[in-house]
Amino acid sequence: MIDMWGEEKIRAFRATLLDWYDEAGRADLPWRENQDPYRVWVSEIMLQQTQVQTVIPYFNRFMTMFPTLNDLAAAPEQDLLKAWEGLGYYSRVRNMQKAAIQVRDDYNGVWPDTMTELENLTGIGPYTAAAIASISFKEPVPAIDGNAFRVFARLFKIDADIAQPKTRKVFFDLGLQLIDPERPGDFNQAIMDLGSSYMSAKNYDSEHSPVKQFNAAYADGTEDFYPVKSKAPKPRPITYFAVAVHSPAGYLWEQRPTTGLLANFWTMPLYALTDFVTDPDAEWSEDEMIAATEKRLLADYGVVAELTKMAGRPVTHVYTHQKWTVTVLTAEVEAMPLQRGTWRDFDALTRDPQPKIQEKVWKRLN
Repeated sequence: MIDMWGEEKIRAFRATLLDWYDEAGRADLPWRENQDPYRVWVSEIMLQQTQVQTVIPYFNRFMTMFPTLNDLAAAPEQDLLKAWEGLGYYSRVRNMQKAAIQVRDDYNGVWPDTMTELENLTGIGPYTAAAIASISFKEPVPAIDGNAFRVFARLFKIDADIAQPKTRKVFFDLGLQLIDPERPGDFNQAIMDLGSSYMSAKNYDSEHSPVKQFNAAYADGTEDFYPVKSKAPKPRPITYFAVAVHSPAGYLWEQRPTTGLLANFWTMPLYALTDFVTDPDAEWSEDEMIAATEKRLLADYGVVAELTKMAGRPVTHVYTHQKWTVTVLTAEVEAMPLQRGTWRDFDALTRDPQPKIQEKVWKRLN
């Protein structure tokens, strides 16, 4: 049950928040130069799961490569993946291109201007739709992301579990009452800035927050308890082998299938332990697994190689539902015809779009 403020207090909160935003908001962010929906959309998709300072150079490069929605719609996928390389969650950029094509073909190149219509576009959920609708089209709808969950939960001491999908409506309905109808985009961006500064998850500074007088959790010292969020399941551990086979013609290199994790990216051969071990109770020694990898290389690529394990700890990388532990195996061989994949010299292969796990393998090799 939320102890809702009266209209006078709501107006006071809006004024306090927006006065602070006008004075201290992050106006230097490149996507805030204007309210163009294309720029707002690109930035919001990039900012999912990614820090602001990391996004800035990616955003600037992306806008240079694909300055308009039509440029994005027409771009080769390999160019998109290369532009996105390092940001992770690559389905985001693939969905962006699908949405760009929708706007171009289904809406005659004109952006839908309401949250409801924007949610019809591929890859645009409630938060992104609300952000675009409020910032670009002045629709008074709250953009509920992690920052908004945290800010509103502390302001009102909301104990609903934000990991539960049904909780979003609680916060959305609250935001509908709080949002400034004249400046909805600025209101949402002010909440974002507040949630990443004075009301951040860690090292917050409520004592100097511009809205501390409205913060119920600050008043009784319970901010650490908000927002309430149950723990997500731990990512499932998977053991992999990355095979760095080098010849005078270059490295053994191939493009992954068009579906599945890391679709269409270029990598060295990657084998999961489950590719060899079908019995979960079987105990394989390291030498046996390396020998099995050598047999798979011969069967899959036609490459005869004596593999050596690199010294040091394996490379690790965490995806949403999986944690990869990758042992790097190396070999020097003669150049030979391949049944699959290609030989590619290092300078050439760096131009291919590669996933983060492959970048980590290169760092280990170098």
